[in-house]
Amino acid sequence: MIKRSADHAGRYAVLYPAIAEASRRCDAEYIGLIDVGRPLGLNLNVDRVGISYGDDQHLGDASSPVQVDCSVVGGGRVPRTPLPEVDARMILDRSPLDARDPGDRDRIRQVIEDWSVFEAEIGLAESSSPERISGDPVTTLSEAVARVPDRALPVVLTTWSLSRFTPERLRRFVYAVGEASAVRRVAWVSVEGVGVAPTVPTLGDRPASGHSIIGVTVFEPSMTLLRSEFAGDALGRCWSRGKLLSWFA
Repeated sequence: MIKRSADHAGRYAVLYPAIAEASRRCDAEYIGLIDVGRPLGLNLNVDRVGISYGDDQHLGDASSPVQVDCSVVGGGRVPRTPLPEVDARMILDRSPLDARDPGDRDRIRQVIEDWSVFEAEIGLAESSSPERISGDPVTTLSEAVARVPDRALPVVLTTWSLSRFTPERLRRFVYAVGEASAVRRVAWVSVEGVGVAPTVPTLGDRPASGHSIIGVTVFEPSMTLLRSEFAGDALGRCWSRGKLLSWFA
């Protein structure tokens, strides 16, 4: 069993409670995960890993081959809310990769220094067989949302994937999520640098301050696209790509 506290896998520790909170707010019994801007879609494994927050607090699958440690700082405790059943898993990227394809695996090996650290995560990705949607996330997001079964809440995931977007492109991305929610609720769970996700409060923190803000924004069908802003909530802060987490009470 590979047990990791490395930066790469730390995103599970912040995504799990954030997705659970988005699902709770929407009374969702099933969810469809859409991983944006991550060619391998490893975020889609979030319900299939084990996470330890210390003090005998654990979430996820204790028998998973991937186990992650996260240190919680501050006074808040991570909620024990479990994730609903995952009905769909999708990678939305210009060039999504298939962990089962030998050519893609070779390309992955070329950019990964320690393959053994990723091997268990890659194995989970292989077994889950996520759907891959190739294209610009701004223009293909509605297509991805439409592929989520009707009974499931579409949950858009972005983890440090929007930092290179221009302000105009960020605005268009938010608009695309709003457009996709024209006939159904859509939740956006973001883990981005301070000020990157336009819908999430900065809490007075300065951009490029070295930490990220965990946010959730629920887009309702009743919302109008004529609104210039959609309002989300900040759930916490994290450092070192999820190795340290401060969850707001």
